[in-house]
Amino acid sequence: METIGVIGAGAWGTALAQALAASEREVRLWAREPEVADAITQKRENTVFLPGVQLHENLEGTDSLARACDRDVLLLSVPAQHIRATLLSMKRDIREDHILVICSKGIEIESGMLLSDVVQEILPDTKLAILTGPTFAAEIGRGLPSAFTIACDDKDVGAELVEFLSCKTLRAYQTDDVQGAQIGGAVKNVIAIAAGVIIGRGLGESARAALVTRGLAEMGRLAAAMGAKKETLMGMCGMGDMILTCTSMQSRNYSLGIALGEGKTLEEILASRNSVTEGVTTAEALTVMARHNAVDMPISFAVHDCLSNGASIDETIERMLARPLRPESV
Repeated sequence: METIGVIGAGAWGTALAQALAASEREVRLWAREPEVADAITQKRENTVFLPGVQLHENLEGTDSLARACDRDVLLLSVPAQHIRATLLSMKRDIREDHILVICSKGIEIESGMLLSDVVQEILPDTKLAILTGPTFAAEIGRGLPSAFTIACDDKDVGAELVEFLSCKTLRAYQTDDVQGAQIGGAVKNVIAIAAGVIIGRGLGESARAALVTRGLAEMGRLAAAMGAKKETLMGMCGMGDMILTCTSMQSRNYSLGIALGEGKTLEEILASRNSVTEGVTTAEALTVMARHNAVDMPISFAVHDCLSNGASIDETIERMLARPLRPESV
C-alpha cells in the first residue's frame, strides 16, 4: 500500500483526502464535476463542497475515474444511492490487487442491501473494507483529531489498512464485524433526524437523551438479527457516531430534523442544500430491512412515516409516547 484514490469529492471525501495527503500520503481525488477537480488542483480548494480549507500539495484532483482508480487503495465516498452506478463505472479499472474501502453510510433503497453486499455483487473478488465513525468533514479537513473504525473480514488486510490510514489526526480501530459497522453508520442517521425533531419541537434535552438511548437499542436489535455483534455498536461506528450525529448542528441529519420540528417541509429543507442528507433515503431502506428481519424499530419507522408518508409529527410523537411499557433491555 502506497497510494490512495478517493472516489467522490463531496465534503467528506475531500476532508478524508486532505487528512491523508497532509500525512504524506499520495492522494488522487475524483470529482464528477470538472470544475471541482480543476479547483482542487489549481486553487488548492474545493470551493463547492469544502470551502475555506487549503488543500495539501500531495492532493491531486481529477475528473477521470480511470486515473483516480490507478492507485493502490480506493476509498469510495459517494452518496449511498450512487454506489452501484459508480462501481459499475469503475469496474473496468479495478485490478486484482486493489483494496476498496467504503466510506459512505447507508442502505441501498432499490435492493435493501448493505453497501458491502452491493460491492460483492458487482466486484466479488475485490478485497473490501468499511471506514466509518464519528467524523465531521469540516473538522477533519481542518486537521482536527478524531477516530474511526476499519471493518474488514480479512484480519490481515484490516490490520494493514489500520496502519496505512491512521495518521497524525485520525486514529483507526479494527474490527472484523463488517455488518455491524455498516448498521451503526446507517441507523444513526435516521435516529439523528428524530433527535433533531425532538429539539426543533421544543421537547427538551431529556427527551432527546431518551430517544437516542432507545435508538441504540433499535440498532442493537437489527445487528443481532443480521448476525452482527452488538458490542461493535458500543464503539466508534455505533455509539460514537450516534453521539456526534444526534447532538451537533454540523450533522445534516440532525439539522434537517430540527428544521422539520420547527415546521419546515422536507422539500423546503432539501431545496436549500447542495449536499445529500443520507438519513432521508436510509429511513425508507431501513424500514424494509427491519421488516424483512422481523425487527421492531419504532423510532426508525416513525421517521420514515413522517418523511415519506406525510404523517403528522405531533401525532407521531403522541403515538410513540403511548407505546406499551416494556423492560429496558428489549
